[in-house]
Amino acid sequence: MALRLIFMGTPDFAVPTLVEIAARGHQVVAIYTRAPKPAGRGLDLQETPVGREAKRLGLPVLTPKTLRSDEAAADFRGHGADAAVVVAYGMILPVPILEAVPLGSFNLHASLLPRWRGAAPINRAIMAGDIESGVMVMKMEEGLDTGPIALTEHLPIGADMTAGELHDALARLGADLMVRALGALERGALTLTPQPMDGITYAAKIDKAETRIDWTQPSRAVHDHCRGLSPFPGAWFTLPDAAGTRVKVLRTTRCEGSRPAGTLLDDQLTVACGEGAVRLVELQRAGKQPMKAEDFLRGTPVAPGTVFR
Repeated sequence: MALRLIFMGTPDFAVPTLVEIAARGHQVVAIYTRAPKPAGRGLDLQETPVGREAKRLGLPVLTPKTLRSDEAAADFRGHGADAAVVVAYGMILPVPILEAVPLGSFNLHASLLPRWRGAAPINRAIMAGDIESGVMVMKMEEGLDTGPIALTEHLPIGADMTAGELHDALARLGADLMVRALGALERGALTLTPQPMDGITYAAKIDKAETRIDWTQPSRAVHDHCRGLSPFPGAWFTLPDAAGTRVKVLRTTRCEGSRPAGTLLDDQLTVACGEGAVRLVELQRAGKQPMKAEDFLRGTPVAPGTVFR
């Protein structure tokens, strides 16, 4: 017998899980997502990726501004759901909401908890140089990503893997993991294991102030910084031109080189770091499309010896 579910999610990361749940025959009685926001040049209101997918599937969409009211809790209970599935929803679920479904609320989290609790686990894992990530299905409780774990899948982080690539891989892996967890929940066979108290770290939301590249860091740190912020919001530097043109770095590789930090070493966009060097493989000027290094150099000639800021 299929479960009656409330699905709560917002970004692209949540869409594969919603699609997989619907495809497996579970009855999704309501979709909770964030309200449309103005975007683009015309600042037209744009629905969230989950909102768009829900409408494609013919599912009812709700966009409450808050869940912290008696009315919100009553509405949540009114759906008569067995459980809730939460994937990057973007709002804290207060206790009355968590208690409004008899089997509980289950969150898909993109890290190996308790490492990287919080808002930006994918970016932070790569920026920290982690060699492994994964997804976990956790039964939610009042604390921030503190609930007991139901299922886990591990995924290696390649030496040059970007946050975007890890995001997509974990989204696919997580969809399958959540469906497996719901199957076990349906059978009454889902077991929960408390999180260990050791190894807790927090993945704070990315602040724009930390996106600028610090060339004085060792090449490993610069490389991890760039790929951990790629493709969004993007690590960046400025050209030494009159306009101080900002350039995002979307892909790099580590290599050898020694000059003052930020110095361009050759005609292949190899830049000296505090220790070693990185080669800029893919870049994006403000207002332009991403491009390979050779295409960038054709439109923006910079000579060896130039110092990037």
